[in-house]
This record gives sequence, structure tokens and C-alpha cells, in this order.
Amino acid sequence: MTEAEIGSDVPRGVVSHEVPELLRNDVRLLGELLGRVLRDAGGEDLLADVERLRELAIASHSEPNGRALAEAEALVAGFSHERAEQVARAFTCYFHLANLAEEYHRVRVLRDRESQLSPHELAPDDSLPAAYQQLVAEVGEETARARLRDLEFRPVFTAHPTEARRRAVSRSIRRVAELVAERDTLHIGGTTLAENERRLLAEIDTLWRTSPLRAEKPTVLDEVATVLSVFDATLADVLPTVYRRLDDWLLEDQAGTTAPVVAPFARLGSWIGGDRDGNPNVTAEVTRAAAAMASEHALDALLVSASRTADGLTLDAVGTPASPELSALWQRQRSLSDAITSRIAGSAPNEPHRRALLGIIERVAATRRRDADLAYANADELLTDLRIVQRSLETAGARRAAFGDLQRLIWQVQTFGFHLAELEIRQHSQVHAAALADIEANGVDGDLQPMTVEVLDTFRALGTVQRRLGVAAARRYIVSFTQSPEHLPAVYRLADLAFGGPEHAPVIDAIPLFETFADLQNSVEILDAALEHPRVQERLAANGRRVEVMLGYSDSSKDVGPLSATLALDDAQRRIAEWARRNDIVLTLFHGRGGALGRGGGPANRAVMAQPPGSVDGRFKLTEQGEVIFARYGDADIAARHIEQVTAATLLADAPSVVRRNDEAAGRFADLASRLDVASREHFHELVRADGFPSWFAQVTPLEEIGLLPIGSRPARRGLSVSSLDDLRAIPWVFSWSQARINLAGWYGLGTALAQVGDVEELRAAYAEWPLFATIIDNVEMSLAKTDERIAARYLALGDRDDLAKLVLDEMRRTREWVLATTGSTGVLSRRRILGRAVQLRSPYVDALSLLQLRALRGLRTGGEQASTDDLQRLLLLTVNGVAAGLQNTG
Repeated sequence: MTEAEIGSDVPRGVVSHEVPELLRNDVRLLGELLGRVLRDAGGEDLLADVERLRELAIASHSEPNGRALAEAEALVAGFSHERAEQVARAFTCYFHLANLAEEYHRVRVLRDRESQLSPHELAPDDSLPAAYQQLVAEVGEETARARLRDLEFRPVFTAHPTEARRRAVSRSIRRVAELVAERDTLHIGGTTLAENERRLLAEIDTLWRTSPLRAEKPTVLDEVATVLSVFDATLADVLPTVYRRLDDWLLEDQAGTTAPVVAPFARLGSWIGGDRDGNPNVTAEVTRAAAAMASEHALDALLVSASRTADGLTLDAVGTPASPELSALWQRQRSLSDAITSRIAGSAPNEPHRRALLGIIERVAATRRRDADLAYANADELLTDLRIVQRSLETAGARRAAFGDLQRLIWQVQTFGFHLAELEIRQHSQVHAAALADIEANGVDGDLQPMTVEVLDTFRALGTVQRRLGVAAARRYIVSFTQSPEHLPAVYRLADLAFGGPEHAPVIDAIPLFETFADLQNSVEILDAALEHPRVQERLAANGRRVEVMLGYSDSSKDVGPLSATLALDDAQRRIAEWARRNDIVLTLFHGRGGALGRGGGPANRAVMAQPPGSVDGRFKLTEQGEVIFARYGDADIAARHIEQVTAATLLADAPSVVRRNDEAAGRFADLASRLDVASREHFHELVRADGFPSWFAQVTPLEEIGLLPIGSRPARRGLSVSSLDDLRAIPWVFSWSQARINLAGWYGLGTALAQVGDVEELRAAYAEWPLFATIIDNVEMSLAKTDERIAARYLALGDRDDLAKLVLDEMRRTREWVLATTGSTGVLSRRRILGRAVQLRSPYVDALSLLQLRALRGLRTGGEQASTDDLQRLLLLTVNGVAAGLQNTG
């Protein structure tokens, strides 16, 4: 943003960490180029205003008297409305550039580390090879191999509105990132470097001139397309790459010449187009369209991979003869289309394996265009043909061809099928109850309510998807607010009604979702009673007694506070795991973890290792949402690293040493957990159950305005007002506190709970020995690092409740004090060098945007601004984008 060294602007008075030189250089260059763009667009005056605000914001972190922050506030107040918008956009652009520089530096570090490892050297401790080696040491090779074969990792992509960026902005950022990466391969001082800088300048100018606000809300299918772009960019290739790397390590010199040890352990899921709970825009028609879009991308990826593989199969029949099985396959292909096979024979003479694979490619292409005469009926048919080619190559001695690129293609088919990601349906239990009551009163062919018709059409859409793409494409049906054992068989009953009987209904696994504190407490009783229902028993007999249970982190946290919710979830998992053992159930717990800490976010691999014994059992499933999808899966190297970390933790979660540690800690600190729970919950309820709290919350945060931001297809609340927090979705609850620099959803109540315990030695012992408690404390520390008491006080002053403001600020100070005492740290994130560096560099820049947001909020609340309401709302929404980018954490 300036032609000075951006990376050197570390605020004084906080723990200072060295910025890596390569990262510093990238940020400095991007800042300088942005400064040139600002000068060209708005003249020296614009750049001077941006620089003055930046300097004051930085200085305010080292001035105890608050003079610099007051000057910054006065500067912001004096801007014309047009200048305020320009400055907000400038800081937002800076954050986009800084974020991409940090992301690329992570990639640079990962690649550098990988390049220094010998072929069979162990990667970091949290890698899959290291996890497997530890497991072998604890349980032996045979058991470890069995657990590896049964390993499951299921990320489920959701479209919650936390990705505040437009897709046009994201594409622009990606182009800048590619140019930054290109500089590592260019010669310093050469004309290519000058050309790179010219293109960078042009792209940053485009980023500056691209409106950060969407003109209208995205549709559900827009959200589907956004996530599919991540699949195209990374996941189609990343998952087989992860399998290959582990297989190479396990097989060593035999890798690529023999059947792989690694079975594909990742399966993608998606709620986008299937989650209709509270989203009227998700209809049966949208569900069918979403499944079709995903299938097209899956088949396109398979065609690309298969064509690449075929290009390398130029092995002639003399040295690599076809097996009788392969010859029979070729004859079947000829019977399907003599014209196509004649053309293939002419292009691949005397190359039987390439010829057969080209025939397979033609059938995949026919499946893509829905040509029934040539199309594969399902992915298993394709897999059967690929196996024939592989066996023939192996028999002929061409083992590297058999288990090289062809094996990669087979892994892709096994992982993605023809559907890419399983589309999961979700609906509220009360919608089902109302539909059943409506049908009972009027008959299934009677004059039914529109919602009842839509419920029945949803089951019919699910049947359509299964017929087109297979049962694996859509069979999970999640019941929100499962509060009665009848809520699960209701799903099967509605499916039967939609199809005129169970014999015609699609295959369904009804999944309970326990969300509130009370639901978590009652979960086992509900599961026990549901287990007795004949339709549930029938499904268990058909699916190998496999049961999935979803746990909602969001509403439970909003219900009782972050600490009590985490402890309640831990207790529920422990009891549900015991229930599964008692009933001979193969259990998968599905974690509804949002990206933000207030919604159960935080590092997933550490969370897995802290789970109660028996609750993981080699299977981990979680939601991945909004900005988290792009942060974890948007870059191939980062995606591979994330997948390895989570699956390594999943593999190790039931290792004897981990089980013993978690079990002993849970027993030893049970009394501490109880004391923390009671104190935290009481203090949380004192705040959120205070008279007038919902309206005060809407007054002191940009809650209402966030509802205007066109960043997701789903409404921000279940009702029309915020008279009750019950009607407010967890996403805007977390997002609003984050924007106000308070992050209350991530920490409130913990400080009081720790203070009431009062025994620092006991707390430090728990932090050292109890993984769940350590995860809680570390996540809260991260959340606190993104708060700012000075800025928070200004937001809280927008309301007329000094008593509630005092509760919040006192608890913020108390939580910070006791978290530091518990960890034995001198400052927030002082022990976490990389994260601490990133936060401290960003904070002053976020402050600048917060002051601009406060100006807009005050104008909207008091009417004291000269600007119109529309102009003020636009300024506020611009700052929402910027703060979200700066904090890298929304809802």
C-alpha cells in the first residue's frame, strides 16, 4: 500500500517475531504496487490519506494514552463519503494481497521441506507415514494394516455464507498469486521479471477496480459452481496424490510395480443443493440440478485423467500381449459401436491396451452426454473394465504401466465415482411432522400444503439421483433438531408415501442431528428408542449395522456458551460411543464444525486427537464451509498437507497411547470439567438471558446489516426479527461478534470459569495432560488474539446498556488474564510464532477498517451522518468484506 516496507510495520508493545525475508519481499512488492495503483486512481491525496490512517493505526498499538487512535478516528470522521469508501477498498485490497502472499509462502515452505526429504524418509510427526509407523509400534503390522484399510475421511462442503468475497475477486486474487509464484523461477533483473511486474500491476489494478460487493445474492447453483471450481483446481488430483505418496512410502522400492497397499480413504460430501433446513431456495429441482452439475465435473475429470493415461499406453502387442480377458473386452466394445472401435483401431494399431482404454474413454464420454446406448450404467462397471486392462498389463509383465497412471485413474473412480461428492439432504424435524400431519388429514393425493408437496418431491429427487448416479450419490438424510425417536422413522415413512410403498422408495440412511444442549444430553435415550423401530432395524440389517450421528457445534455454543458446549459435546460423544459398542453398531460421528472458533472451528487434526476413546474408530467426518474450503483446499500443496494431517490424526486417535491419555485425563479432571461447566454456563446465561439482550446485540454489532450482504443464498435468521436468539442462526451470531472485534462467541464464560477454579497449578496440569482442555485453551487464545478491547468498547458504546457492555469487557479482560496464567505465557500467542506474527501484522490494518465501519454504524444508528442510508450501508458492507479478509475468520 506504500512504497515503504510494509512487512516491517510490526506494532511495538507486542511480542515481535521475525518475518521471513521471502515473505517480507513479497508483501513489500505487492504493497508498493498497490500504492502505485492508488496514486494512479485517486492521486497523491488518496495515497496520503491511506498512509496517514495506516500510520496512526500502527502507532496506536504502542501509545498507552490512546491519542493516536483518537486521531485516527477523527481522520476517518473527516473523510468525505467517497473518500471513506476508497480508503475501505484500499485496506481490503491490501488484505487480499497479504493473504495470498502468506498462503504462497506456506506453499513455498512445504515444497522446500518436501524437497529435502529422501524418498523413504519420514515426513513431519503429523504426517500419515509417521502416524502409521507409530501405530505399527503400538499394535503391530497386521492390525495397523487393517486399520489403514478401514480408514475413512469425509469432508462435507457446505455453503454457509462466510465466504464474503465475490468469485470475480477470488479469480483476480488467484491470478495475482500465480504471478507471485512465477517470480521464484525468474531471473533477477531480466526482462521476464520486468514483464512479471507489469502484469502484476495490471492485475492489482483490476482487483482495485473490481467491485467487492455482489449486485445480488448468489443462487444455490452459484454456490455449487463455486465449490466445484475447487474440485477442478485441486481435489481431482490431490486425493490420488495423497494415496500415491503413502503407498510409495509403504512399498518403498516396489512402489508402482505391484498392487497398492492403500485403499482410497477419502469420500467427499456436499450439502450445497441438499440442505433445505431454513433455506427456501433449495428445492427438489435444485437438488437434481446440483447432482447433475457435480456429475459433469466428475466425469470431465475422469476423461482428462483417462486420456492422459491412454497417451502413455503405447505398448505394442508383441512385447505386451493382451490377455484373453482384455480381448473379450475389446469384442464387447466392438459390439457396442463398430464405427467407434474401427476408428480407435486405426489410431492405435497393434496397441491392444491403449485401444481398450480408448474404448473405455468413449463410453465415459457417452455417460457424460447421457447417450444410453454407450453409457456406463454406473461407476462400478467402469471400474470393472479398468481392472481388466490393469490385470492384462500385469500378466504381460508391464507392471509399471499397470500400477502407474492407470492406478491413479482407478483411485479417482473409487473416490469420486460418477457423482463426485455425495449430496446429503437435510431438513428440520418439524417440517417432517407438519408434512405427515397434512398427509394424514388430506391424503397423499389430496390438497396438500406447498411445503408438504416439496417434502415429497425432495424424496422423489433423491430417487432420481440414485437411479442416475447410484446409491452412493445421495442416500444420507439428516434430520435437524432430532428431539424425539420418532423423528428418524418419519423420514422412512415420508419416503414410502412419496413412492407408494417401501419397495419403490430410494435407499436412505436417516441421520439424527443433535444440536442444542438439551438434545446432546438426551441423545442416547433418543437413539435407544429409535433403535427399536422396525424400519430402523431393517436399514441396520441392510447396511451392516452402520449408524451415523451428527453433532451440531453451532447451536449448542449459542445455547450455553463455547466452553459448556465443548464439554457437552465431549460427554455426548463418550456416551454415544458406548451406546454403539453396547448395540454392536459401527458408528460414525459427523462433526458440524464451522470455520470460526465460535462454531467449533480450529485445527481439525488436534481436535481429532482429543476425542473420547472409541468415538473416532478410524472414521472422521466434518463440515467444511465458506472461507475454510478455500483456505484448506484452494491450493494443491496446502490441501494435501491438510488431508494428511487430519487422516493421520484419525488413524492415531485409537492408538493405545492416545486412548490411555484421553481416558486417564477425562477421569482425573472430571471434577474440574464439572466446575468449569457450571461456572461458564451460568455466566454466559447471565449475559444472553438478560432483558433486552437480543435487541442490544443487534444494536452494537452489524447484525442487521450483515443480513443485507449478498454473500449466501440462505437467510440469516429463521424468523423476521432478533427478538429471540433462538431464531438467529449461528453464522450471523459468530460473524457479527467477529466484525465488532469482540469474538464473544469463541470465549465468553471461560474467564469466569477459570477464575472460580482459581488454582493455577491445577489449571496448568490440566493444560499439560488433558488434550481436550488444551485444545479449548489454545482455540480461545487464538480467538482472543483477534479481539481488540479499545475497538470493542467503541462498538459496545453504540448501545444504551452500560451494564451489558461492562459484562463483556470485564469478561474479555478476565479471560485473557486467566488463559495466559493457564498457559504460563507472557502474551497472547507468544508461544505460537507463525500465528502470532500474522495476527500482530494485521491488527492495525483491521483497526483502520473497524473505524470506518464504526463511522457507518453510528450514522445508521443515530442518523447524524450527511450520507444517505444506502450510502452508509454500502460503506459498512465494504468494511465487512475487509474485516473478514483481515481476520481470515468470519462465521
